[in-house]
Amino acid sequence: MASTTETKEAGAHPPSEHTPEPEIPAEAPRLTRGTWIGMAVVALIVATVVVFGVTARRGAERTLEKETAVASIPSVNVVYPTPSTLSSELALPGNTQAFTDTPIYSRTSGYLKNWFFDIGAHVRKGQLMAQIETPELDQQLQVAQADLKSAQANLDLANTTSARYQNLLKTNSVSKQETDVAVSDAAAKKAAVDASMANVRRLEQLQSFENVYAPFDGIVTARNTDIGRLISAGQNTTAQELFHLAAIAKIRVYVSVPEAYSPSIKTGDKATLTLDEYPGRSFEGTIARNSSAIDQSTRTLNVEVDIDNPKGELLPGAYVFVHFKVPEHATSLMVPSNTLLFRAQGLQVGVVRNDRVQLVPVKIGKDAGATVEISSGLTTTDPVILDPSDSLASGQEVQIANRVNAPATQTQQKARTQ
Repeated sequence: MASTTETKEAGAHPPSEHTPEPEIPAEAPRLTRGTWIGMAVVALIVATVVVFGVTARRGAERTLEKETAVASIPSVNVVYPTPSTLSSELALPGNTQAFTDTPIYSRTSGYLKNWFFDIGAHVRKGQLMAQIETPELDQQLQVAQADLKSAQANLDLANTTSARYQNLLKTNSVSKQETDVAVSDAAAKKAAVDASMANVRRLEQLQSFENVYAPFDGIVTARNTDIGRLISAGQNTTAQELFHLAAIAKIRVYVSVPEAYSPSIKTGDKATLTLDEYPGRSFEGTIARNSSAIDQSTRTLNVEVDIDNPKGELLPGAYVFVHFKVPEHATSLMVPSNTLLFRAQGLQVGVVRNDRVQLVPVKIGKDAGATVEISSGLTTTDPVILDPSDSLASGQEVQIANRVNAPATQTQQKARTQ
């Protein structure tokens, strides 16, 4: 109880005069006008940076979208058709052939005794080229000649007997029957003589083939025999070629002319021949004849060109080019062959018009390999697509990456656009 009372009394004491009063917070300092201006400038800068960043990002996005759209459009290189630079000549390959070319065989059997011309030798018609020994044939001829003499002797006796019997018949010294037998016997003996004479002539003819003569003027291109070789001739034996002879005073060339040019080939027209052996030179020939029919397998006309060769400069078997004159096409244009599209609709090229592809059908006049002559379908101002893809279609949007040999008007328009 005492502690409780003390506590109350202690709490009841009045405050002392020296008790401190509670503190009042100091008033915050005021911002100056310059500070407000600085803060406004900073805020403006931050806002400007934010706005500029957003704008730049949106611009970059638009640029990316535009570039993506442009990149999705295929780029193509184009070339412009140029006036045809091909001449009015048609050059086609061919092989020279001797005007007359033939193997030389023997008509009689025996052994080769001598040969007088080797390869490359020039021979004249009728010159002796080889000799053949025919001992068996010689014996057969001797027997045939002896048989002929015997038949002639029998004929003489039969003629004498026939004349005698005919005279005796006038005096009725012999019968008519006996006279007819004598006359008939003389006629039979005459037939036997004729047969013997024919056999002798046959054997003499075979014996004449012991000498092999040149059938025409030419050059020996092959010799396939030698002295002592057995020569077999006859229907039941394989023919053995002794020599090969070619007449090259005139050369003929067979050329396969495409069907499109066949109307331009006229018999009697001139043609020229060139070959690598004589660079810068040409040989003039004449169209001698043609087959007057188109080969169904090659669609070509077989044409023969004859060329005089008095000096023997042209050799048989040489690879040559024959140049024909063909009508000129004044309106033809040239384009590279790698612009052509082979479609089911026919031959086409891709032309860029208003940034769109248009497939244009064309017709080829001449084919020069790397370039072709277009006879219809294009103009000199048409940008033709180089190396077109197989999927190229009309109406497809494209952009031109490079212009090859652009005309002056096209170049000026491009410069103004840039």
